[in-house]
Amino acid sequence: MKLVLIFGPQAVGKMTVGQALGNNTELKLFHNHMTIELLEPFFGFSPEMWRLADLFRMEIFEEVAKSDLGGLIFTYVWAFDQKEDWDYVEKICEIFESKGATIYFVELEADFNERLERNKSPNRLEHKPTKRNIETSEANLKSSMQKYRLNSLEGEIKKENYLRINNTNLSAVEVAEIIKERFRL
Repeated sequence: MKLVLIFGPQAVGKMTVGQALGNNTELKLFHNHMTIELLEPFFGFSPEMWRLADLFRMEIFEEVAKSDLGGLIFTYVWAFDQKEDWDYVEKICEIFESKGATIYFVELEADFNERLERNKSPNRLEHKPTKRNIETSEANLKSSMQKYRLNSLEGEIKKENYLRINNTNLSAVEVAEIIKERFRL
């Protein structure tokens, strides 16, 4: 069992890279918006929606970790200046590690202007209906960048299986190939 955790700021390409990696390996993609898009029509972006999204994710992680699947790709916006995000990642890791899984950390970063362009991409809008209001989505992207630190500091992640990629000028397929080769997936 393998868990590939792909993280980075909004519109950096996590889901698209996850799709390419899933197409190129036996790993299944579980991008973070799968639960958000399910629950947002019922509850909006409310505490109830986030509580249920977390509950659903943890249940899915538990079931996948004990299944005979080859592994999972999970995408996440990790606020490095928020202890609860570190705790959340640790909780996910514990679920998989308790079942003997190997965890791979992939951090993506891209220039701000590139992220603004990716925020409007057809693939993103197809799979993430809550991002279709571009004005709101772009405002959220900008405000979260000011409010949180969404990329790690050098040396902050001390995991053995860690890879940081600036994918500003790389396609999702190229990034997926780098990940696959580096971690022999």
